[in-house]
Amino acid sequence: MAQAAITPTARPTHPALPRALVVLTVVSGFLDAVSYLGLGHVFTANMTGNVVIIGFAAVGTPGFSVVGSLVSLAAFLAGSVCAGRVELFFHGRAQQNWIRTVLTAEAVLLAAATVAAFASAPTDLLIALLALAMGLRNGTVRKLAVPDLTTTVLTLTLTGLASDSSLAGGTNPRMGRRVVSVVAMLAGAAAGAALVNHQGLGWPTLIATVLVAGVAIGYRDRQ
Repeated sequence: MAQAAITPTARPTHPALPRALVVLTVVSGFLDAVSYLGLGHVFTANMTGNVVIIGFAAVGTPGFSVVGSLVSLAAFLAGSVCAGRVELFFHGRAQQNWIRTVLTAEAVLLAAATVAAFASAPTDLLIALLALAMGLRNGTVRKLAVPDLTTTVLTLTLTGLASDSSLAGGTNPRMGRRVVSVVAMLAGAAAGAALVNHQGLGWPTLIATVLVAGVAIGYRDRQ
């Protein structure tokens, strides 16, 4: 009930939506492993990290790239603009169609990134494809405004776990959802890192693509 006040474009949440967002959170862990470990310490889903990295690189800190982070930021912002345009197109129409369209577009972009990874394409191309997909998703998830399921950022989720806990005098609202979100990101990052370390960039990106495509195909929020 409270979520409608978060953003004027928020819509009623069907139980299928939080489940889909948990899977997408796992995917974010995979993609952060791919980008940070395999693409020169660049984030494609977490733009706060990129802003910090640009600061590191700007003063000559070894191992960090201004160019890679700027490519990621630009592509992410472009994806977020696309998310806004797609939301406007579907405004007043069935939410299911909007969500499935965005997920399908994300899966297509990740499929292109998978091909680029297996083909050893230039790093900046892979960064741009992943960040474009994540910008599209983040822009959409922000408009959906499901509490504690941003799919890419856990800072506020962890803050809520602590500040709303019984230790802090709170009532532990949405504790289960918050814990699941953290575990999903952790599991995705660990699995993605293991694959990057032992198999390269292609396989974790492929798995992320399959997961998003599966959610796009299976998503239903109406009879």
